[in-house]
Amino acid sequence: MTSPSINKPSDWYISLAIVFAGVLAAILFGLVSVTAHPILVIFSVAILVGAGLMTRPAWIMWLVLSLGLLVQGNLPLYISDELAQKAAWGVSMLGFFLLLLAILKTVTTPSIRQNTPAFIWLALGFLAYALLNSLIQWNSVVEFTGGFKRYFQMWGLIFALCWLAFDEHNIHRWRVLVVITALVQLPFVIHQVLVFVPIREGMVHYVPGLIPIDVVAGTFEANLFQGGSNGEMAAFLIIIAAFLFTRFQEKLVTLPRFLLMMPVILAPLFLGETKVVIVMIPLALLVLYRRELITRPLYGLIILLIGMIFIVALAYAYLSMTEHKSIDALVDETIGYNVQGSGYADFHLNRTTVLTFWAERQGTHDPVSFVLGSGLGSAHTETGGHVAMRYPKHGINLTASSTLLWEMGIFGFGLFVAVFVSAWRCAGRLRRESSTPIIRADAKALQVALMLFGFFLFYRQSMMETPSIQIVFAMMLGYLSWLYRQHAFTKSDNLPHE
Repeated sequence: MTSPSINKPSDWYISLAIVFAGVLAAILFGLVSVTAHPILVIFSVAILVGAGLMTRPAWIMWLVLSLGLLVQGNLPLYISDELAQKAAWGVSMLGFFLLLLAILKTVTTPSIRQNTPAFIWLALGFLAYALLNSLIQWNSVVEFTGGFKRYFQMWGLIFALCWLAFDEHNIHRWRVLVVITALVQLPFVIHQVLVFVPIREGMVHYVPGLIPIDVVAGTFEANLFQGGSNGEMAAFLIIIAAFLFTRFQEKLVTLPRFLLMMPVILAPLFLGETKVVIVMIPLALLVLYRRELITRPLYGLIILLIGMIFIVALAYAYLSMTEHKSIDALVDETIGYNVQGSGYADFHLNRTTVLTFWAERQGTHDPVSFVLGSGLGSAHTETGGHVAMRYPKHGINLTASSTLLWEMGIFGFGLFVAVFVSAWRCAGRLRRESSTPIIRADAKALQVALMLFGFFLFYRQSMMETPSIQIVFAMMLGYLSWLYRQHAFTKSDNLPHE
């Protein structure tokens, strides 16, 4: 029989290793604190907090959602932009902790993978492809780490909601938090209109190309000297309005509550630079009423007409806050830098020519890059990616679609689009099969969200780098996977057992 004393030396070595690691970590963090470098300090604090919360993934979710949706977007308006960007690293690190926890959970607990929807596997496949492809086409540490951080900083939400088995109480509280986030956009927008727009009006003569109203973005990213994520805020509000509307259709929301909340959610669309809603609202209505347009065309057309009236009202509201003299001038300018030859902002390319330019430069000239791309971060203009440096002032990463094509190639772009297609089919299946009103209502609203995110692929690059809209995107996909698994487990429980 083995004596217990034989194990004592190994236990002693383990204890010594733990003490040594602790002392080493203390020295490291002490040196970081002495340097007082903001990004190192925030990075270190995020590691400590994340490590301390490894057994509390729900707490990490709360931090990511509350800080990401309500705090970090407004920081550049009150502190230096550089310091605000450094602070955002803390939220990103927590997002990566969630990603790590979810991956470890599914590796160590195979049963958790049961009833995982196909789009989750496709999303995981895209992540693995992006890593492997970029490592094979290695260019530099800065380019790779920057690109990986921008792409996947909030993807932990997707896999955590799918695999970490959060209960209904947590999900309900996070739904409430998201609705509260939508409701508080109005006071933030009013404050920005009254305080920051006048400040920017005084800066117009000193900052070329500055549009004062651009700063109105609620709690989404805003910058006093550049602008704000107003289109992202508008997309978020339309998505939440869709959830409210579909739940009202299923009689889950009372008429008084619906009439009280809907104007508060939609009001910010009238107070900022939100021309993009002219496209997003018809897309949302088309998803919500596509069946009626076929089965009851007159009813569907009436709804679309009401939507058009709403859009015209938004157009006039926008004109009243800008220097445009007519709708014709606004339309001509918008068409010019979107689908004609004018460059967008200071770039040579716009949202259409950025795709044709990629096809011309890659195509048959570089078939490998055409199929596989050039790796994470290679097309990022702002940080000087090695491909972007070949085409200065072109803005080849103007949209998410062009960024994906340059960096991940046609294969990676197709894989990313496949996530959308699979998620759309998953939501449609839930609508058809579920007898639960909440699941049917939310699945319908999630299809609206997917349509708007699909539009964003060709509208901006924010899905590839802006934390706020990435949180919304990841939450929607993660929530859809949670609904699907709930439905699948309920369905299997109702099957007769032998």
